[in-house]
Amino acid sequence: MDFQSLIEPLAALLRASHLQGFKIPANEERLIANLFVDDTTTFLSEFDNFEDLQKILKNWCNASTAKFNIQKTEIIPIGTPEFRAKVFNTQRMTEASEEIPSHIHIVKDGEPVRILGAWVGNKIDNENIWSTQLNKIDQALKRWEKSNPTIEGRKLITQMTVGGMTQYLTQVQGMPAAVEKKLERRAKIFI
Repeated sequence: MDFQSLIEPLAALLRASHLQGFKIPANEERLIANLFVDDTTTFLSEFDNFEDLQKILKNWCNASTAKFNIQKTEIIPIGTPEFRAKVFNTQRMTEASEEIPSHIHIVKDGEPVRILGAWVGNKIDNENIWSTQLNKIDQALKRWEKSNPTIEGRKLITQMTVGGMTQYLTQVQGMPAAVEKKLERRAKIFI
């Protein structure tokens, strides 16, 4: 049995639920979930209850014998700064909702969360997100430097390393101009 045959029933449960998710202008369907292999991102409106989502996930786990990794669960509150702070401080989506269990991480402003290779969050520093990738590129270029490549080899290594290690993140995240300048400088020094 492939993973898609297991995950599609979860998608169907979420679509059939009374959860409102996000309304997208000019789109009839609501955005309720993004499912990719074993990564699930759900979107709850201010009127949805986190407990209802937990019940759906529990039912799906029981029926499929899958296990939901609650340790990886993170909540990114979306809305005004006051609302986000309130969710973070009270551990509640609304005053009437139950408290979010303490083992579930609520993301504060400025803290990036990785979803399918992209970093998301409220007030995140897009340039800082790139620091890990820049360090990986530096390490890769140092390893290549030990082999004393030719000028042509250096050109190819730069294209392969810098281009290969930045392409996806640039596509999903965008690249700040300052990061682009840092990469150009690294490439020039290496070549």
